[in-house]
Amino acid sequence: MGAHAIAMPRLGMTMEEGTIVLWPIPIGGAVAKGENVLVIETEKAESEIEAHCSGTLRHVYVATGEVAACGALLAAVTDSADEPFDAVAFAATHAASQGAARPDAALQKEAPASAPARRGEPEGSNASSGDAPDRKPIAPAARALARKLGVDPLQIDGSGPNGRVTSTDVEAFAARRAQLVSVEAGVGLEVLRSGAGDPVALLPGFGTDVSAFALQSTPLAERFSLIGINPRGVAGSDAPAQDSYTVARAADDVAAVLDRPTHLIGASLGSAVALEVAFRHPARVRSLVLVTPFVEATPRLLAFARAWSRAASEASPDTVAEILAPWLFGDSLLGDEKARSRTLRGLAQTLRRVPAPVLDRQANGLREWSGSRAADLAKLRVPTLVLVAGDDLLTPNGREIAAAIPGARCEIIAGCGHALAIDGAASVTTSILEHLGILEQLGGTAA
Repeated sequence: MGAHAIAMPRLGMTMEEGTIVLWPIPIGGAVAKGENVLVIETEKAESEIEAHCSGTLRHVYVATGEVAACGALLAAVTDSADEPFDAVAFAATHAASQGAARPDAALQKEAPASAPARRGEPEGSNASSGDAPDRKPIAPAARALARKLGVDPLQIDGSGPNGRVTSTDVEAFAARRAQLVSVEAGVGLEVLRSGAGDPVALLPGFGTDVSAFALQSTPLAERFSLIGINPRGVAGSDAPAQDSYTVARAADDVAAVLDRPTHLIGASLGSAVALEVAFRHPARVRSLVLVTPFVEATPRLLAFARAWSRAASEASPDTVAEILAPWLFGDSLLGDEKARSRTLRGLAQTLRRVPAPVLDRQANGLREWSGSRAADLAKLRVPTLVLVAGDDLLTPNGREIAAAIPGARCEIIAGCGHALAIDGAASVTTSILEHLGILEQLGGTAA
């Protein structure tokens, strides 16, 4: 006899929260172990969640359509339908087991922990949200704790009423800052880690963070030690006030994070960074996966980067997501209203983590790097997989890049747009796992 919790799972290294899409079993209904008991929506996809035990669904704490943070109590299953069950007491016990500050925390919708503000962002950027700094509500205890921990409470997004910064917010902010990996004096990057095994690093593209690989991260983490590196100014990484975030500097940052030869997976601008790491720090690279790569930016790609940056400075993330969609996705996704809406919601969340000034700096770095390495591709001696989107409007020359790299394999995924890791997620995941699996069998040395 007993009760068992159904909590919001963490699906992927970047997931902070999920939305309840469906409870397929009614309260009081029988639950079988391994049966789909819940459907949730994350930033990039819907997922069916299997029950870990058999019994009766006795109580649902988070209703359909509501959002809950990872780890939050969603429902309770009891071994039998007629045993005594106290929903409030069970929630309190679950909250205590999770180390929650309030015994009723599992009964309330919690705001997810915010990414720490980037140091170096000018006032007026969208690096943080809420009230103007001089009007941000801060609890006295939180202000005192911030002084003790040496952090600025004005940089912290509050989860309390009206955005009030609480002691819990201060603790979470300080903990995340302590986890940044230093890449040079005064600059730290947010590095997310998951799984165990040979190291695989994820390098996101222009204007995105590691969540761009959300649909690949879970299967990869089942076999490898996954390292998600958010570049300067993105999500929780520091944003030094520079005119340009150069590709060479980004490559040096990646090399500073890695401590041994690593499989690099880069998308778009991230593929440029992966190539640059291979040129500048070959001892850090075990293999390359280049997703929708470029070595010479087309006028359309440069115009797209400028337009994205301007739109981000003038419009809401939801509007920017709508503007970008036709350039990033193929007809199949855009024509599926449910998939399109879900994908754009996830894209808007990602856009909120990349301020407009950072886009300007990335665009400058992209333009400066363009054309600088085309002649060097023939010098690469590292196993390489190039993934090309069949309907890519922005980086259409992936086949030529693969042909220029000795021994590189090229796979074309038809019907997909530039955001291939999202648009062609299943095919991308399969191709990457096959590529890495072959290298495991060969010892990682064959091209």
